[in-house]
Amino acid sequence: MATFLYKLGKLAFRRRHFVALIWVALLALAGVGAASAPTATSSSFSIPGTEAQKAFDLLEKRAPETSADGASARVVFKAPDGEKVTDPANKAEIDKTVAALKSGSDQVARADSPFVAKTVSKDGATAYASVSYKVSSMELTDEDRDALEKTTDEARESGLTVEVGGDALQAMPETGSTEIIGIAVAAVVLVITFGSLIAAGLPLLTALIGVGIGVSAITALADALDLGTTTSTLAMMIGLAVGIDYALFIVSRYRGELAEGREREEAAGRAVGTAGSAVVFAGLTVVIALVGLAVVNIPMLTKMGFAAAGTVVIAVLIALTLIPALLGYAGKRVMPTGAKSRLFGGRKKGAAAGGAPGTPGAPGEAKPNMGTRWARFVVRRPIAVLLVGIVGLGAAAVPVAQLELGLPDDGAQPTSTTQRKAYDLVSEGFGPGSNGPLMVVGALKDAKDPKAAAQRITKTISGLDDVRAVAPPMLTKAGDTAIISVVPSSKPSGIETENLVHAIRDAGPGITADTGAEIMVTGTTAMNIDVSQKLNDALVPYLALVVGLAFLLLIVVFRSILVPLKAALGFLLSVLAALGAVVAVFQWGWLGSLFGVEQTGPVMSMMPIFMVGVVFGLAMDYEVFLVTRMREAYVHGEQPDQAVVTGFRHGARVVSAAAVIMIAVFAGFIGSSEQMVKMIGFGLAIAVFFDAFVVRMALVPAVLALLGKGAWWLPRWLDRALPNVDVEGEGLRTAADRDPDADRQAALV
Repeated sequence: MATFLYKLGKLAFRRRHFVALIWVALLALAGVGAASAPTATSSSFSIPGTEAQKAFDLLEKRAPETSADGASARVVFKAPDGEKVTDPANKAEIDKTVAALKSGSDQVARADSPFVAKTVSKDGATAYASVSYKVSSMELTDEDRDALEKTTDEARESGLTVEVGGDALQAMPETGSTEIIGIAVAAVVLVITFGSLIAAGLPLLTALIGVGIGVSAITALADALDLGTTTSTLAMMIGLAVGIDYALFIVSRYRGELAEGREREEAAGRAVGTAGSAVVFAGLTVVIALVGLAVVNIPMLTKMGFAAAGTVVIAVLIALTLIPALLGYAGKRVMPTGAKSRLFGGRKKGAAAGGAPGTPGAPGEAKPNMGTRWARFVVRRPIAVLLVGIVGLGAAAVPVAQLELGLPDDGAQPTSTTQRKAYDLVSEGFGPGSNGPLMVVGALKDAKDPKAAAQRITKTISGLDDVRAVAPPMLTKAGDTAIISVVPSSKPSGIETENLVHAIRDAGPGITADTGAEIMVTGTTAMNIDVSQKLNDALVPYLALVVGLAFLLLIVVFRSILVPLKAALGFLLSVLAALGAVVAVFQWGWLGSLFGVEQTGPVMSMMPIFMVGVVFGLAMDYEVFLVTRMREAYVHGEQPDQAVVTGFRHGARVVSAAAVIMIAVFAGFIGSSEQMVKMIGFGLAIAVFFDAFVVRMALVPAVLALLGKGAWWLPRWLDRALPNVDVEGEGLRTAADRDPDADRQAALV
């Protein structure tokens, strides 16, 4: 591995014009494809194997006119103070608005007047009209949404308060200016780390090129592959973070090779051969974690994982080829730390100039940096550091015990949005459950008396707890299917509503036995509940698959059993602590105002499995980058404790910079207007903080110090069976450092 990458790095350095041209051409090609591709009009959300999806499929087959899985809008009207919506003038304006909603777009399937559907509050102050579309929310065009907004704007001119809820106005989430701030922080950290604008600019430039290619490719293929808007957001988030990190490690290693006096081409080859090997395996762990999301069997999540994994692959390829090519262009302007200035971590003159080995000022005898001093402290006090780290992470993980899962609804939107205002008006006038009515579908084909069976279903549901209202059953023309709307007393994301869904489903077998009718619960609320359950059921198999594959991969990399085991256990600690922080902020509301959380509620149902996937991959990045330097020192003859210190001396500063950059990039997404993106950004940022600065910087060296040589133990039979990937570059060292004159003399003999 190291030898191949060494040759690749040198080739890219020598053929830099060709390599740079290829990547520029790929960026241009992806950009043209994205610009010319048709706008993605569909982003279907399905969860195969669930009752909610089965009910949708049944309605699509037997009652396609209902557009059960189509977009919906709820137009809420509130009369001025002292008036009622039933007053003649207000009623006329509402009827006029409903008529305009019907004629405003060809995609409108139906628009129900509140006076016909009886959706007027008891005090007469509030009413709402339900609008159903023939297509999903992502298939609606801008013209359809503009027609909806124009109609409601005209209604507001009459003096009525008019707000719109539902998914019909769903649009691309805005990430806000904090995303740019994240990139700016990354730039500052890179400048401080390298002390050179050229060296700092390379990781940013290559990361942006990689993200540009990845996101443009996703945009170009969005319509053909049915990709949602969140897919590109995740790819950009992950691609930007790992792209900067991977380039950072190779540029840092290149500067270190230059500091040892090697020629630029040789330094580029060695940087790619050593740090590049770590990049390849770190990238593989991220790809495994993202591709493994397919285990959940939710198509949208699978596509998100594959798209983000593709962006990670691009980031790895760019780090291995474009970085050495650009280093060739940079010339002598990329200088090792210490040859520039003291301001950016320069060494003392004596260390730079040289001196007798082992004496102050000798080459390599620079003043110990903070990483070296910290590593020595940990090696001296491993048990204390281990206890403090575990107790701290354990305390942060305590809120996980009260974790509640769900999917955000309009109640989680910012209070300034019309969706949130509509949600609040409906809650005030009709009760919170009206924001998420359940749709009960009765399959009456095998029923002895379909109408009696439908009445029996209605009566049974009416007797359950937490039911506010049950609408009369609507039968299809064929009379083989009944649709019953059930309004819970609790909000859509409440635990009481989830219990009601389960209660209706539990009553199903009894109804089937008595009448022959089969009932299914669907609708947005039921779909969210089914998604949460499916994700919970898939968490353990997914964790076993991802951690198991990565464990095997790390055994190959480190040629050790205990080091990969320690890496996996440390990851579990950091991800539990991060989930605890998410619960505290988004569910309990601690420091919620600081992060723009306007409404607390359950944690997004895909958050645990998503964090496991993404954070595991990123955690293994730091493990590979940091511990490979320790193993490299150990393989080259240093004692275990000294190898830990040496690994920190070379890697801690760069790993810390990489972690700060990744935290800044993820934290940039906290400014998103979308609660889901905001939660993902916060969760990943805090997880990287815990994993990089607590687990990898404290617990890892403490455990290695306690284990000593045992950390690198591997059974002989396994050692013989495993392939030697030579991540430490041992083969590269013997091949490149051999005396060429000695080789020629031996050949003559």
